[in-house]
Amino acid sequence: MKVLEEGSAMKVWIVCLGAMLILWGVTGCSTERSLVQDSPRSTPSYTSMVGPAGPEGPAGPAGAQGAVGATGMPGAGMVGATGEKGLSGPTGVQGAVGATGAAGDVAVGRAGVAGLAGPRGDQGARGYRGEQGASVVGSTGSMGQTGPIGAQGITGDTGAKGSTLVGPTGPAGRTGPAGAQGIIGDTGARGITMAGVAGSSGPTGDAGSQGPMGATGATGPAGVVDRWISYRTFWFDSNADDLRGSDSGQVSEIAYYMQQNPSMKIGIDGSIPSGSDTRNQNLAGRRVSTVQDALVKAGVPAYRIETGAFGDAQLARDQRVEVLLRTTN
Repeated sequence: MKVLEEGSAMKVWIVCLGAMLILWGVTGCSTERSLVQDSPRSTPSYTSMVGPAGPEGPAGPAGAQGAVGATGMPGAGMVGATGEKGLSGPTGVQGAVGATGAAGDVAVGRAGVAGLAGPRGDQGARGYRGEQGASVVGSTGSMGQTGPIGAQGITGDTGAKGSTLVGPTGPAGRTGPAGAQGIIGDTGARGITMAGVAGSSGPTGDAGSQGPMGATGATGPAGVVDRWISYRTFWFDSNADDLRGSDSGQVSEIAYYMQQNPSMKIGIDGSIPSGSDTRNQNLAGRRVSTVQDALVKAGVPAYRIETGAFGDAQLARDQRVEVLLRTTN
């Protein structure tokens, strides 16, 4: 039914449109002929058959929102090949080297706290004193008689003092003849002397434990040390050439100081008093090598270490090795 109604309406609309076209054609033709006859020079005008526009109808409701389509997969990026590296520019001319700055001053750090002294060994027994030998005193010769003293005369009055005149020094007078040698008395018989037997020496007391290590002084600015100065001391047990466990900290301190002060070098002195036997000399040499090897293992370059007699020659170094410092030449 709805289709039939729509077809009928369409036919009515077509019939009305045709009637309007016919009417427009008749009216237009008559008008054009009248215009040509009445005013042949006038411009023809046409009358529009379209009426004014009607009011705008209300907008229809918005349709339902369609579903949002799924997001497509991201496209694959393509990185172009890296271009060839350009040639390096020429190196500029080297500028002149500046003059070496003046050497800084040397500030000596504070000395560490002295370790505690070991207990004193017991006093050895005193030996017996030998008996006094018999003594015989020789006889003294007789003394000659003294001559009598003459009577004192009366002292005269002191005269007025004359003017002083200093004369030239006269020549030295001749030495007078030596007097006759008196008779030497008889020498008494010598008594017999007998020294007592010396007592044996008491045992040496045990060495005291190493005191706590003093704080390291602040590092002074790099300067010039033109002579060897004492820095650290390593003590060894009797007849031993290995480091004590308490001295490992000293090795680390020396290595750190040398790392912070590249202008310094080390001298290791383990010399012993002259006249010592060969066994003690060999032991002293092994102790020096022990300290040197420990410093090299801790990071001190071997070329910055020297061995020899650098310290005070008057100091006995039995059972110890001294480490000294000075500036590299």
